[in-house]
Amino acid sequence: MTLLVTGSAGHLGEALVRQLRAQGRDVRGVDIKPSAFTDHVGSIADEAFVREAMAGVTGVIHSATLHKPHVATHSKRQFVDTNVAGTVALLEAAVAHGVKAFVFTSTTSAFGAALSPAPSEPAAWIDEDVAPIPKNIYGATKIAAEGMCELVARKDRLPVIVLRTSRFFPEDDDNAGVRAEYSTQNMQANELLYRRADIEDIVSAHLLALEKAPGLGFGRYIVSAPPPFTRDDVAALRVDAPAVVRRLFPDAEPLYKDKGWKLLPSLDRVYDSNRAVRDLGWQPRRDFAFVLECLRRGEEFRSPMALAIGAKGYHDEVFEHGPYPVSP
Repeated sequence: MTLLVTGSAGHLGEALVRQLRAQGRDVRGVDIKPSAFTDHVGSIADEAFVREAMAGVTGVIHSATLHKPHVATHSKRQFVDTNVAGTVALLEAAVAHGVKAFVFTSTTSAFGAALSPAPSEPAAWIDEDVAPIPKNIYGATKIAAEGMCELVARKDRLPVIVLRTSRFFPEDDDNAGVRAEYSTQNMQANELLYRRADIEDIVSAHLLALEKAPGLGFGRYIVSAPPPFTRDDVAALRVDAPAVVRRLFPDAEPLYKDKGWKLLPSLDRVYDSNRAVRDLGWQPRRDFAFVLECLRRGEEFRSPMALAIGAKGYHDEVFEHGPYPVSP
């Protein structure tokens, strides 16, 4: 089984190719940038290039994309060309070549405004039944690409799984206020409560989706570290999140204090990934409980894969006021 991974020079693409190579599987990396994990250099918006790269492929993981950090530096047309037209080119080539399974990496950012309840409202409980309200071109194009995936799955019988992944990048937060209040590790540990997953767990979800796609036909799943909370906690999480964490993890604050870390005072959303756990058989290892276990032992909570890949950035240039420019 020959597998095609798009975006192989990026965080997730490299992680996928690394893992597949380690398993001894036949994998073909595609990216617009050359890298040690890229076998074919070219644009997914180039239909001829995509058709050639797809020859002999039986499974596709499409992780290539323009990301949220590109909103301030790329045009809407560039987002459409890459995220929508590029996805369509891959889907059509996959159908033409008789591909058996197609996995599309989407994003929880696609939920957009649904993630930001009014200050007086409880935290938003986000599962697959929540309707997306995209608030930028990134979210809009990912939702459009998801729609094309569903259309091709239904009309052309290509098994497709869409994974809406939460944060897994290692870079500092784009919010200057967050960077001033929390160290990168502190913030990323906090995010494992409600909006983050380790890249090693993200990779395992993709490989399971590839395996399950033929039986499922089509599916859309949130992929984020399973939260320790229930829907009954959403009001309290918005008002006093540390109190909820203390109830569930009595030693969290002492462990945090030893590191000089702080819990977030309020959470505005919680990603519910139970459907991925149930349907895909996903068993993520690195959640908030794992963080606390590592703190007790004085160990690193991030996976070896996350540390090996490190921070790649999203642009060729370095910006003075943050890891990437923030769109106004």
